[in-house]
Amino acid sequence: MGEVVKRAYKYRFYPSPEQAELLGRTFGCVRVVYNRALEARTRAWVVDRQRSTYVQSSAWLTEWKRTDELAFLNEVSSVPLQQTLRHLQAGFVAFWDKRSRYPRFKSKRKSRASAEFTRSAFRWRDGRLTLAKMTSPLDIVWSRPLPEGVEPSTVTVSRDPAGRWFVSLLVEDPAVGPLPPVTGEVGVDAGITSLLTLSRPIPGVSDERGKVANPRFGQADRRKLARAQRDLARKQKGSANRAKARLRVARIHARIADRRRDHLHKLTTRLVRETQTVVIGDLSVRNMLRNRRLARVISDAAWSEFRRMLEYKAAWYGREVIPVDRWYPSSKTCSACGLVNTTLALNDRVWTCPGCQTGHDRDINAARNILAAGLAER
Repeated sequence: MGEVVKRAYKYRFYPSPEQAELLGRTFGCVRVVYNRALEARTRAWVVDRQRSTYVQSSAWLTEWKRTDELAFLNEVSSVPLQQTLRHLQAGFVAFWDKRSRYPRFKSKRKSRASAEFTRSAFRWRDGRLTLAKMTSPLDIVWSRPLPEGVEPSTVTVSRDPAGRWFVSLLVEDPAVGPLPPVTGEVGVDAGITSLLTLSRPIPGVSDERGKVANPRFGQADRRKLARAQRDLARKQKGSANRAKARLRVARIHARIADRRRDHLHKLTTRLVRETQTVVIGDLSVRNMLRNRRLARVISDAAWSEFRRMLEYKAAWYGREVIPVDRWYPSSKTCSACGLVNTTLALNDRVWTCPGCQTGHDRDINAARNILAAGLAER
């Protein structure tokens, strides 16, 4: 029997004024501790060329709590403060391993407001969650049930820019495991006109040609967002009306992000359930976003999020995801004879192979080539 998968279940909740005030202070303390520790570790490296550790930063936290300047850190649970030091340590490890850039400071207005509580900092009884320093449980909207008989090992509380409160419960989900094997592989070509093009049609996922429509959620609310942003720009900085206008903008962004995320979750789940192997192109989305003409539609398509969801769900359910080299000319290669058409332009959506005279839809041809290349690299 394989290892039990840890899975996060996210719910919205409505805090009381006292709970909201305590959590707001906790978010602020978490940010202060993170920034102080990052500053101290950076100084230690620049001045003494020494790599600081989590143990050292934890000792610094103890000293900070004893000072008059930072005595307010004692007013919140110590667990989220220790957890943010662990997250900082993970960030440094990723930087040292050249997997990410150097850790950055948290901004009061731009960074995600969140706090992580481990098992010693919350009480879970009869499906009711009470965090440390609180006298009453959180009013959680249980939009879906937790797996039967499980208890959370970690709780993360967050507040998004739209002012919504969320709690994420990390549990061991025994229901997640390899699905029965199915026959069939599919190549996936990401695009803009169509969000995805598959090497073969899959009922419930694509149309009869193998194409998945691009819903363009950002474009659907583009006018409403632009109007709200213009209204925000006219408000005086620091005023109550500006705060209300900022909230309206944040809510539109949240609506777009929620709809996009929901669509990608449904799409990736169906794709993983219906196929055994998925071959995708390894796109450099960060470089593609430098194209000012296409940056907006590329961001709206959320290709990176699609791949992230696809890969972790494939790992959950015993499926295989194979990335193909980003420099492979999948669009210009004839899937019938293998000839590379170097004269093919970006706006040529339909073309005929000069070698074998086979007619191609550009995206479908690319998806078939991606599938063949991925299976050849196995």
